[in-house]
This record gives sequence, C-alpha cells and structure tokens, in this order.
Amino acid sequence: MKDIRPPAHHRDRGPGRLAGLLMALLVVLGLSGSTALAAPGGTAQPARATVKVPARAMDAVAAMRPSWNLGNTLDAIPDETSWGNPKATRELFRTVRAQGFRSVRIPVTWNDHQSATAPYTVDAAYMSRVKQVVDWALAENLYVVVNVHHDSWQWIWKIPTDHDTVLARYDALWTQISAAFRDEPRSLLFESVNEPSFGDATAAQKTRSMDELNTTFHKIVRASGGANKSRLLVLTTQGGTPSQDLMDDLYTTISGLRDGNLVATVHYYSYFPFSVNIAGGTRYDDTARNDADDAFARMHHTFVARGIPVYLGEYGLLAYPDDNHPSPIERGEALKYYEHVGHAARVAGVTTALWDPGFAYLNRETLKWRDPALFAWIRSSWTTRSGTASFDKVFLAKSSRITPQSLTLHANGTEFQGLWHGEAKLAEGRDYTVFENRLTLTAPALTRLAGDRAHGVNSTLQARFSQGLPWRIDVVTHDTPVLSNATGTGEKFTVPTQYRGDELATMESTYADGTNAGPTSWTPYQEFNKAFSPDYPNGSIILTTAFLASLRDGDPATLTFHFHSGAKVRYKVAKSGESVTGTALKES
Repeated sequence: MKDIRPPAHHRDRGPGRLAGLLMALLVVLGLSGSTALAAPGGTAQPARATVKVPARAMDAVAAMRPSWNLGNTLDAIPDETSWGNPKATRELFRTVRAQGFRSVRIPVTWNDHQSATAPYTVDAAYMSRVKQVVDWALAENLYVVVNVHHDSWQWIWKIPTDHDTVLARYDALWTQISAAFRDEPRSLLFESVNEPSFGDATAAQKTRSMDELNTTFHKIVRASGGANKSRLLVLTTQGGTPSQDLMDDLYTTISGLRDGNLVATVHYYSYFPFSVNIAGGTRYDDTARNDADDAFARMHHTFVARGIPVYLGEYGLLAYPDDNHPSPIERGEALKYYEHVGHAARVAGVTTALWDPGFAYLNRETLKWRDPALFAWIRSSWTTRSGTASFDKVFLAKSSRITPQSLTLHANGTEFQGLWHGEAKLAEGRDYTVFENRLTLTAPALTRLAGDRAHGVNSTLQARFSQGLPWRIDVVTHDTPVLSNATGTGEKFTVPTQYRGDELATMESTYADGTNAGPTSWTPYQEFNKAFSPDYPNGSIILTTAFLASLRDGDPATLTFHFHSGAKVRYKVAKSGESVTGTALKES
C-alpha cells in the first residue's frame, strides 16, 4: 500500500516501551541476538516458533489463514513512529494471535536505513530492530512475511532507466536480509517487493523489470544457505494488481523457476468507485460483487488450480475509517464487502491479509478493536457466511404518514429465521411479511418502532439467519435536508445543513455547459472526503480546498447532494477571485 499517514500521532507506553528500551540498550552493547525480551518481571524467552510448517507450500499458506498487516510501522518513512503508530511490541503480536490471526505481514521500508551508494549497507541497529520485531511475532506462533515495501516507489521504480544501480542496490539489500534471517524457522517468509511500478517505461520494459526483480530475489535468497534454501518465497505482480495479464506474467516467472516453495501474491481493495466512494459508487452492488468474484476466480485459475498458493498480501477498502472523518463507505455496505470477500477468498483457496494502517482497525495503544462490530464481521467471514439485505436502514419521512417499507434479503446460502427487536421476536404476518426474498415491514409495526418519530434512528432490528451474524436494520425518521446560503473563501467554505435524520451519500457537481466540476474531471460524482465531507456535529457540509481550487472563476457550478434516504438537494456555488458564495436552489 502507498504511504497513508494517519491523522493523529500516538506514543508508545507501558511495559512494551520499557522492553523496547532494554532491547535498544542491548543492541548498542552488541548483546542482542535471537531472544525476545519478556515484559519487566518476566524472563527472557527464545524467539523461536513452535509452528509445524507443512512441507507443501499450498498447505503452509493455507495454515497462514487469516493474516494481518503491521501497516504504517516499520514501513513508515523515515522511522517506525513517523506516521503516528507506537513502536511494535511482543504484546501486540500476542493480541493479534489471540484474535484468531495465524500470520502477520511486516512491511519494511529500508531506504532511510540503507546507504544509497555501494556497498549499500543497511544500518545494523535497524536490521536488529526488524529482527527483534520478527522474532516477537514468531515467538507468538505466528507465520511472518517480511518484505521490501515503500522502497518500490522511492528508488526501485527507476530500474528501467537506471538498471545497474537499482539492481545492485536491490541485490545488496536482499543479500543482507537473507544473511540476517538465514537461520530463522520456515514460518518466516520473504516477499520480493511491494506494489512495484516502473514509471513511464514501456509495457515490455515493465514486464522485464518485474521478472528480473522476482528472479534475482529468488536467486539471492536460495544461494544464501541455511533455512533460506527451502524458505517460502512470495513473488508479486506489478503493483500487486490481480489483472489477468499481470498474473499470467507472474505465473510464467514462477513456473520457470521450478521451485515448489514459491507463493504468488496480489492485493485487492475492491471495485475502485466503491472503495473510495467516487463516481456514484455508494453501494456494494452487483458491479462491485462481480469485481470481487472475478478477481478471486482469476487468482484461483491462474495459480491455485495449478498448485501455486496465493497470499493476498493486502485487502480492505482504500477509504479508511478514522477518528477525524466520517466514513466514506456506508456502514452496512462495508460489512457486505468484508463478508463477501471472506467468502470469495475461501472458495478460491486464497489466504487473506487485512491491511491495517493502525488508525482503522486495531488500536496499537489499547490493543482493542476500534470498531468491534466491524471486526466481528471480518472474523465471521473467515469461516462462514452471513445473511444481509439491500440496505441496513428503513427511512420514514416525518412529513408523511407511515406506510409499509421493503428490503431485499440476501441470504447468501443461509435461511432467514425472523426479525427481532432487542430480545423480542416480531410476529410474521402481523409485523412483517416475506415473499421470496422480499422483506416488508408493516405500517403498524413501523409506527410502533418509530415511537415519537424524532429525527434519526428510532429503533434497531436484527434480521437473523441460520448461521453467521445477524443483519442490523435501523428504523430512521427523516425529512429532506435543508441547505442554506453561505459565503466563504477559496480556502474554507461550508454549506450550512440541517440533516434532519438523513446522511450524505455523495455529491454530483457540474457546470451549466454539462461538463464536470471538481478535481475529478472524469465523473460528476466527486470523491467523498476528498472534494466534500459531511460535518454532522456542526450541521454543515465541507467543500474542501482541493474542490474549491478546481472551480472555474466566474462559472457557477451546480452541486447535487445525494442522501441515503434517496433525497436529492441542489446547491449553486460560485467562485470569484478569493470569494466563494453558495446559494440553495429550490427544487423544480
């Protein structure tokens, strides 16, 4: 994954920090080795895994399911804590193992710790730190994947135009990594390089460069001896992309090496418009589902069916949830994605590694999940399917009388068991009906559930299925949001907004001549949190500096705000020099 810096900084604290300081002192004294320090008050323990690694690569990678990424840590630039995460501790890996993960990917960026000139020496203290973190994870009986990460876009990308220098540095790097880890157990895997791309090189040059990086990596590791002679090695496509042509190239490389201990890796972040909420991709619809099904089918047919295991080194959504911004992806739609990807991977025989940048999933300070319910869906997807529905909300307009409302059930191979409100089961026929896959809530039931009909969530139901997790359905009272006129500048402009129980889904932006307005010119639907962002606590919609800067001076743009209830509200924004004015438009 490219460098994505979290919005807030964190700090290490507690026993893990003290243990880290003690290890740092041992490094300085030259006394550190392959032992992992216990927390104060404990005893030193050998950092050796007791995992029995199957002989067959396919079985070994299957035993690594599921996997987790220590993202934005040792891959951070320039140092481990530069992107806001605390230093990794053994306790972190103990937590990851206890949560059901069987392997971890530890991305490492070496650039700022390796000489850029021959002999391209890696700083000894940094190598010791990487080894310490790896040993902690191994000691917790986790498989571990170590790689060369952001170096891919820092200097490796130049290989088509500066071939000899880049290759010499890359070879030197893997020579040193191989030497440092040659005696580690086979539960440690090496990955050649993360998401490599090669600038403006021709397609043929890119193919040659990718093959050369993978093959020279293989040659160096195997020649280094020790456990590296049979270590599982992970080889990637260009960009980690699972397109058929690039996976075919990787298959050609792997089959040509004639080595039974090789693993293919790609990444998957969903259908792009859905993954970041752009171009109207607000729902995990058939297009998004088909994109995942097709990607995993390609992985299976290209590699797994031919005896080559696949390690999906990263998956998730490109638009991360974080503490400073509302989630771009509607909650229920995100759950559908994780549920479906877990299933698709299992069917394809692919081992998945959740990309965790530290501010999205597992809180590295508290060692608690930031969103336990979301993680419950991720964890459930590892072993079973869960039923869902066409949406996770039923909207009732306060300005209208309550009428029956319907959702489409997606049983996903399960059987619908009924609806619950808290511990009370609703009565089929009286409170709801089901015809084929159409669930309809009756007007009397909705009237009862809506209560005093205050704007917002009035009550929450659970649709339960024969297996997996229940699907949450919020009963929401709303009215069409109201926007007000405003003035601002090219640096700061907000639209006063009365949400009235609704939530913003996307924003469409066009000029009078029909062309698209905004930083994303190929679609009228701009990217959530990049061009606009709802500020629910303060009753406004923020138009970002990037969006304002893209507007034509003196040429008003018409914005159409789409809300999850289906409501659409239009607004005109005009820039004149440094001044920006906004006008609410009446619906025609």
